[in-house]
Amino acid sequence: MLHWSARLLLGALLVSTTAAHAGAPVAFDDPLLPSGPDPWIVRDGDVFHYMGTHGDRLAIRTTRDLARLAEAPETTVWRPPASGPNARSIWAPELHRIDGSWYIYYTAAASGEGEATDQDRGIFVLQNDSDDPTQGEWRDRGQLATHQPGIDGTTFVVGDKRYFVYSPYVGPDSVLAIVAMSNPWTLAGEETIIARPDQAWERQGGRQILEGPEFLAGPDGDLFLAYSGSACWSDDYAIGLLRARAGSNPLDAGAWTKLSRPILTKNPQGNVYATGHNGFFEMADGKTWIVYHANPGPGMGCTAKRSPRIQPVHWNADGTPWLDPPTARRTAPAD
Repeated sequence: MLHWSARLLLGALLVSTTAAHAGAPVAFDDPLLPSGPDPWIVRDGDVFHYMGTHGDRLAIRTTRDLARLAEAPETTVWRPPASGPNARSIWAPELHRIDGSWYIYYTAAASGEGEATDQDRGIFVLQNDSDDPTQGEWRDRGQLATHQPGIDGTTFVVGDKRYFVYSPYVGPDSVLAIVAMSNPWTLAGEETIIARPDQAWERQGGRQILEGPEFLAGPDGDLFLAYSGSACWSDDYAIGLLRARAGSNPLDAGAWTKLSRPILTKNPQGNVYATGHNGFFEMADGKTWIVYHANPGPGMGCTAKRSPRIQPVHWNADGTPWLDPPTARRTAPAD
């Protein structure tokens, strides 16, 4: 079995997939769109819903074929108020189907003079009871009562309990914290910090940052949280991984261990830099894929030039995930 670091040295992406269109094998181009920071994909039946950061609104693209995502119409579903705690810097939306309703979790900053600061940011929730998230009414469920200002909230269920993880600002660091939820818009109990930026690769670009946590269930019951480390404007922005063994209490900081190296990082040979802010989704065949953003060249910073890319998640015999090195190329199914 190859070591994690050896996995990162494997060759270009060439995979067999079923999922993007009625379960049939497809070929697609990476990136899927020319622009799309903080991408998110969720499959609902035979359609995929895609969201990304626009800064001034929330919008959804819906398609039956991810290879044709660029052709999918974009529907703006919400715009921020002119003032208030969620008036600007609309970032990192996530669309979740929970108990028959749709929810969007997004980061926003309070209105004010000058540039928004870390202390201005929080995570907010919208709810829509329509079967189609591009239709119906989005109700404002307000700001989640996190212990610290922060960004990049996500939610997941283990057993019959729902949890919320986000990236709070604690001193000079952005860390990862978890808390239980009593419903999709209400936190319950104490927060627990489960990871800090204590690795060299998490401190590139002049900041000490962990952000963009995303849950991944392992095939053997292990719990994983992928996250982005370092400043998003650094070419070395990358995706790391936390692991908690099957049966662990997710609220126990001691249950989580951190991989010492990122599982997805820049690949100059493939013209991919600053890989980060990922999500996971299932194709129609039940296989898990990752969506993330990256830059097509060095020194491009943290701008709208970041574009969404997807690739399959592979599993080692010990139940841990691994990823192919990222590339910017045409990907076709294997024979």
